[in-house]
Amino acid sequence: MKRLLTILFALTFITQVFAQIPASEMQAMKDLYQSTQGDSWNQKWDLNQPIEDWAGVTVTNNHVTEIRMLFNNLNGELPSSLEQLTELKVLELSFNKISGTLPTTLGNLQKLELLALNGNNLTGEIPSSIGNLNSLKQLHVSSNRLSGTVPASLENLEQLEIFNVFDNNLYGSLPAGLGKLRTLKEFMVAENNFVNSNEISTILLSNSANMSLEGKVLNPSSKSIIAIETSDDDN
Repeated sequence: MKRLLTILFALTFITQVFAQIPASEMQAMKDLYQSTQGDSWNQKWDLNQPIEDWAGVTVTNNHVTEIRMLFNNLNGELPSSLEQLTELKVLELSFNKISGTLPTTLGNLQKLELLALNGNNLTGEIPSSIGNLNSLKQLHVSSNRLSGTVPASLENLEQLEIFNVFDNNLYGSLPAGLGKLRTLKEFMVAENNFVNSNEISTILLSNSANMSLEGKVLNPSSKSIIAIETSDDDN
């Protein structure tokens, strides 16, 4: 009986150590590892170790709250199951080799404050579901191969401080409401094919009295930075 109790205690202890986050979150993390060739990462995850010991992962109150994996050789597509990380605040996967499209399910991450995917190989459009991220403060998707128009739903990001879509294949009209967001500090949209840059510049200037037009950058030494396309006549 004593030996049986010891075994049961040991099993309970192991369960507590390895089950500190919901099973759905653990599966989403494993999906990310598998779909981006985790065995080839610069800093690999040991899936047999507690998740709080995984490189770049922050666990708070038994939930994954941050994933920071810059320059880590992630190569593949983002899994749609990332939506299961319901408490995630930071998803920083810049400067890797992530391809494919942005999962529409990212719009279900209601706690997300930072979404950064700069310098990857992403294609397709920015999902309109991103406009559902009411807590989002920073959106970074520069230097990818994104195409299409910027969805009007992004005007709903009332907490947005940084909007960075620099160096993609985006086109059409930027939603005017983006320029009216009072929280904006950085607005980087150059090296795309937008048709209403002058209109957006006017809106941004009217909302930021401390900015002055200096070529393609508005007052880069001030609190706010705006990199925007200008026509040849403006140069």
